[in-house]
Amino acid sequence: MDEAAAKFFKTAIQTPSPSGYEEPIQALVRDYIRPFADDVRVDVHGNTIASVGDVSGPRLMYAGHCDQIGMLVTYINDSGFVFGQTIGGWDPQQLIGQPMSIWTRSGPVAAVISRKPIHLLTVEERKKVVDINDLWLDIGAKNGKEAAEIVSIGDPITLALRYQPLMGDLVSGPGMDNKTGMWTVMEALRRARSAPQQLRCHLHSVSTVQEEIGLRGAKTAAGSIQPDVAIAVDVTHASDCPSIDKQKQGDISVGGGPVIFRGPNINSKVSERLVELCEQYSIPFQMAAIGRATPNDANVLQVHGSGVATGLVAIPNRYMHSAVEVVSLSDVHQVAQLLSEFALALSSEDDFTPGSDA
Repeated sequence: MDEAAAKFFKTAIQTPSPSGYEEPIQALVRDYIRPFADDVRVDVHGNTIASVGDVSGPRLMYAGHCDQIGMLVTYINDSGFVFGQTIGGWDPQQLIGQPMSIWTRSGPVAAVISRKPIHLLTVEERKKVVDINDLWLDIGAKNGKEAAEIVSIGDPITLALRYQPLMGDLVSGPGMDNKTGMWTVMEALRRARSAPQQLRCHLHSVSTVQEEIGLRGAKTAAGSIQPDVAIAVDVTHASDCPSIDKQKQGDISVGGGPVIFRGPNINSKVSERLVELCEQYSIPFQMAAIGRATPNDANVLQVHGSGVATGLVAIPNRYMHSAVEVVSLSDVHQVAQLLSEFALALSSEDDFTPGSDA
């Protein structure tokens, strides 16, 4: 990675962005991408949209959501313990015993989330899957009054954000879903802008919001961009670790390159173009298929307006929606390169209508 781009990536992983509370990371995105874009704007929903290229060419939209799953404060009891709801899809088992951060107006407040110790659980309680309502956050407050002086109802909560290098080029931490995808769409714009040839399309790279609670940001961003072609970038489940059934999930490896999807949610010509570009530029890639509407931004992009030629590229991710998500930096780099090449290849001569000869 370019040194500045690598710093941007690491900082993004360490920046909070629960769905609906994306302002800190969007400010980071805008500061990073502004020197490389013709225009950078934020819409009323909170999407950051960076644009570059030929305004008379086809409108190409890249969507990488910046939001992550989290929690928000809903109650503080008289003893000073904090309770919350989840934002997005959590396995409560993942939360037990985790260090957390509550993001207050005055800054982050350290917390731990837990339940009563195993020694005190009844036999029946030990057999049950933990419920989120059985967990609480402890900030060390003496009582509810002291806690309420620092923490407010509606404050967002995340796992303690960290960026942990592993062996090789693997890195771990919460929020790889989908700050990695957000990074690739912004980096693709930077690379396309820096390429020797001029863009013949009008590229809009969007750091979308609220994907984790219903694909909301991509829907509204597409409403203002009106794309002809769109590609969503998200993470997908890697199947190269124990207990994952490859027959059901496909053969997807961390470090194996971008994952290009096929299926009814995907324009066949867009996926074919992505494969051709990988072969042309020696970009390693993996194939995946999904026979229904995808659970990511590609879902709403395809059916926007009168229809958008939509593709889906994914980054392999182990342990999704946990504190220890694992991705490969080479995969992230290769996705950005593929998106850059797609933008540089796109022109008004392209027709992604099924059955057309172009």
